[in-house]
Amino acid sequence: MTDVPSEHGAEVGRRIGVGLMYGLFKPRVLGSWRVPAAGPVIFAVNHSHNIDGPMVMGVAPRPTHFLIKKEAFVGPLDPFLTGIGQLKVDRHSTDRTAISRALGVLEQGGVLGIFPEGTRGEGDFAALRAGLAYFAVRSGAPIVPVAVLGSSERRGRLIKGLPPLRSRVDVVFGDPFDAGDGSGRRTRKALDEATERIQKQLTAHLENARRLTGR
Repeated sequence: MTDVPSEHGAEVGRRIGVGLMYGLFKPRVLGSWRVPAAGPVIFAVNHSHNIDGPMVMGVAPRPTHFLIKKEAFVGPLDPFLTGIGQLKVDRHSTDRTAISRALGVLEQGGVLGIFPEGTRGEGDFAALRAGLAYFAVRSGAPIVPVAVLGSSERRGRLIKGLPPLRSRVDVVFGDPFDAGDGSGRRTRKALDEATERIQKQLTAHLENARRLTGR
């Protein structure tokens, strides 16, 4: 088994996230009680801003190991992100090391964070990659949909790449669900069906989150 990132590292990352996110912004967290208290879980997070990952790390009730594009691991960020249990992934190839390490996180009962849209975009779950379905079907871990709202509404005056300081960012956790059909099949057809199932659930969660928060 390839080295699995440490739970302790991810917990350190969570504490840093708590300090930063609550220090810089005003997160409002809804539904965190829905996250299973133990066992493997996959967070499926919409992605419209760079702070979405750190925000979820800081407000989630459990330490999270995110799959993050390898381009983010530059300079001093490389050892830092690795040290806080995050997973480097090459999005342009089948990155077997990243896949193995991500499955290792789930096998050890940890939380894997995925941006299923693959890249930052509208954050509306419109285009899902098959990776999320693969991890969910292969591991049997439930998916918890996570909607981050308000991170990309306005740009800050002090730091253009961040939302305005002390602005409110809503994070809404949904009900866990199983992506597979219960058969454990991992054929292309089974994964396509799982991706469809996931997309419906994530889109419904996002609509519900927008209703709840008025955003």
